[in-house]
Amino acid sequence: MTDTQTETRSVVVERDIPHSPEKLWRALTEPHLLEEWLMKNDFRPVVDHKFRFTGDWGGVDCQVMEVEPNRVLAYTWGAMGLGSVVTWTLTPTEAGTHVRMEQAGFRLPEQRQAYMGAIGGWQRMFGALEQTLAGM
Repeated sequence: MTDTQTETRSVVVERDIPHSPEKLWRALTEPHLLEEWLMKNDFRPVVDHKFRFTGDWGGVDCQVMEVEPNRVLAYTWGAMGLGSVVTWTLTPTEAGTHVRMEQAGFRLPEQRQAYMGAIGGWQRMFGALEQTLAGM
């Protein structure tokens, strides 16, 4: 065994949001709403659909892996050498929905910069998501 073992990490963000799972699902799966809080895209909630998120800095190549309407959405997230999976889990609560987002597959130490960027990035995106939901 060597001292330079690769460790795999995940970024997890969990929030209780005062909106229904159905409303959240729309924000996660309708391209015009996704664009409001995340990036331009050609997303469709269909397993195996290949799509791309694009921003001023470049893009992310993705493929839908799992679709359970109003409950679970998972897709690959490939950008700048990162091969990860983003999974959204929606759980109804009395006050709305418990949202859990996990981006799994960061290889450390070589992807530490991407990992640290994702931690801050997803926090900002959740804020933007909540603004989009409030405006719907």
